[in-house]
Amino acid sequence: MIKHNILFNNELNGWWCLVHQHRVYLTSPVNQLPSGCFDELGLPVKAPESVHQIGEHQDLPVYMIDVKSADLIDEMDHELFVGIRSVLFNHNEMFEFAARAYQVALFLRTHKYCGECGEQMTLVDWELATLCEPCKHRCYPRISPVVIVAIRNKDKILLAQGTRSTTGLYSVLAGFVESGETLEQTVHREVFEEVGIKVKNLKYQLSQPWPFPHSLMVGFLAEYDSGEINICEDEIVTADWFSIKDLPQVPQQQTIAGKLIHTTKKMMALARR
Repeated sequence: MIKHNILFNNELNGWWCLVHQHRVYLTSPVNQLPSGCFDELGLPVKAPESVHQIGEHQDLPVYMIDVKSADLIDEMDHELFVGIRSVLFNHNEMFEFAARAYQVALFLRTHKYCGECGEQMTLVDWELATLCEPCKHRCYPRISPVVIVAIRNKDKILLAQGTRSTTGLYSVLAGFVESGETLEQTVHREVFEEVGIKVKNLKYQLSQPWPFPHSLMVGFLAEYDSGEINICEDEIVTADWFSIKDLPQVPQQQTIAGKLIHTTKKMMALARR
């Protein structure tokens, strides 16, 4: 449960998520979220008036502070603020809190004023929401569900390069859920729109928060049903079936795409025995 506007004092003891723009502060040289009493940690920020508790870790509260540039004590400490994606790849156990801290900070930044009447919003003290007292309009954090699916065809897996990719990696297909759709309907629609094939035997596998800026990735496994690959050039650069013995460069296993690919490889290996 998230607790808002906890009155700050220098003796607050816990883990600290300092969010500056789209980055989070990690201590050097151990590269983890700082923990302990705020006034003993020598953090490069001014003490805030209040903090937000976003969870617990190892029996200590996890606090979030949204750091403005004016609150930084030393500009040189910018280098200790790392991208959220870096936390996922290099400090995986901290990703849950870094992701949540960024998404809470983004919500609070972008919901200061009412979208209905323009008046200033106030924080609801018992849930993560903002409320406009004059018109009673209430806002909750935006969470954008995205389906992501690994498709297998006998001993091959479908992998593609997206037009927006800057890494050159091949990955599984993904797409945003549209209004009124089920997750399963989105899988079928996105796969057909992007590569022109139909799938069957969908099975939910896992999910992962993806704060870039506020997605929730919902992972499925599926089997090829029918059709030939016919890519949508607006979305896909290239797509093909790849043998599990000869995969191109794919996302790391810390990502949900990497997990789905790894699971599919294991299933194919078991089926061959």
